Amino acid sequence: MPTFHLASSDARPTTDSLGNPVTLSDPASLGPLNDFVEGFIACEARCVNVLQAVQDDSPLVQAYAAALHMFAETGDAPAQARPFIERAEAQAPGATEREQRFVAAVAAWVQGDLARAVALHEEQARLFPRDLASLKLGQYHLFNQGQSPGMLRLALAALPHAADVPHLHGMAAFAWEQCHLLRQAEAAARTALRLSPKEPWAQHALAHVMLTEGRLEEGRGFMREASASWVGLNSFMQTHNWWHLALFELERGDFDEALHLFDEQVWGVVKDYSQDQINAISLLARLELAGVDVGPRWQDLGQHLLRRQPDHVLPFLDLQYLYGLARAGHLGEARARLQALHHHAEQATGPLRPAWQQVAVHAAEALLAHAEGRYERSAQGLGQALPRLSEIGGSHAQRDLFAQIHLEALLQSGQWVGAQNLLQPLCNQQPESRRLAALARRLYQDLGLDLGLEEVGASVGASVDA
Repeated sequence: MPTFHLASSDARPTTDSLGNPVTLSDPASLGPLNDFVEGFIACEARCVNVLQAVQDDSPLVQAYAAALHMFAETGDAPAQARPFIERAEAQAPGATEREQRFVAAVAAWVQGDLARAVALHEEQARLFPRDLASLKLGQYHLFNQGQSPGMLRLALAALPHAADVPHLHGMAAFAWEQCHLLRQAEAAARTALRLSPKEPWAQHALAHVMLTEGRLEEGRGFMREASASWVGLNSFMQTHNWWHLALFELERGDFDEALHLFDEQVWGVVKDYSQDQINAISLLARLELAGVDVGPRWQDLGQHLLRRQPDHVLPFLDLQYLYGLARAGHLGEARARLQALHHHAEQATGPLRPAWQQVAVHAAEALLAHAEGRYERSAQGLGQALPRLSEIGGSHAQRDLFAQIHLEALLQSGQWVGAQNLLQPLCNQQPESRRLAALARRLYQDLGLDLGLEEVGASVGASVDA
């Protein structure tokens, strides 16, 4: 790991809103810089205000601008980010050690060296634990690699030094939840919400906990109440929290409300953005798996997915783009995307290489098989891929889509014993889920078992419209 030194500079030192020294050529840049720092950790749209200060060649301003371009998650994002990170690197020798390390981490990201980027963010968390923008960016990279313990290490390193910042507790809460440590996750989320009741990442983490624990009515009520505070957020956080509310409605069997949330809140904020697209793909697919006619909604979404054909940024995104294209009727384009995914996987390097080569390509083939009605092939492929699916990134709740597709493939191919072994434990864990209860009724009928409530349990006997 390189050692960073502060060189002499004519720039004017000051501190950001978290108390970290920053080096600026123009003091007027401090406001936009703080908008990035505060907006990024709070998932607020104002983080883009740093672009108003790009005339300032100060390293951190330029590095933050480069990071914003990378968050577009498109194939050309590195090319868009490169001019900014090159300016940051040119000025970095006159910056502080912290700033130099952040610049180096973003430069590694732009260059595709994710291992180096993560190592630099981890070192930053140890040496400068109030650099929470660096910490959140490090968590982003680790999340995309399925490295939830690393996400938690970053948060725990900073907590003794930044416990006054509610957003840090939100970051810790989500890391705890992704490590399946639900009690700790809920405690951290509630700490964040005591400090700031509208902290959206903590609300999001608590929604994860409640969904995992089957607290559907409580989760629905909590997110309904929290939704009044979802203003000024970036499009991902806004649409994703509404997506979580839609999941509660879907599990409760209120499909009309889930469709309404899709139309009004989940799809259409920024239709060209990757995260908005995968929220929409996932919700439409889940509704169809639950037997809902989603009408022409796939067609609009599919037109935007066609523009994703050159992009192979993250395996988690790739899988959903492919499945969404197929569900939208663009089977030829979905098959072409599968071929391109194979080619990209062959060329992959870095920490995501095993995920591309050993997980994503097999899951993609199985997803396409499901969309084409080749259910036995889909069930076989997803059954092999699911144990390692965490390696492609995404959260437990997001990856559950692939588990639902696997279960549907088992049901459609008549593999009812295998389906029963997967479905009944889910019903036991989610006694409030009308969606699962309906699936279980269908399955037990297929198995020729006429079971009453006393044999199947309340989880299967929940009230479900025929």
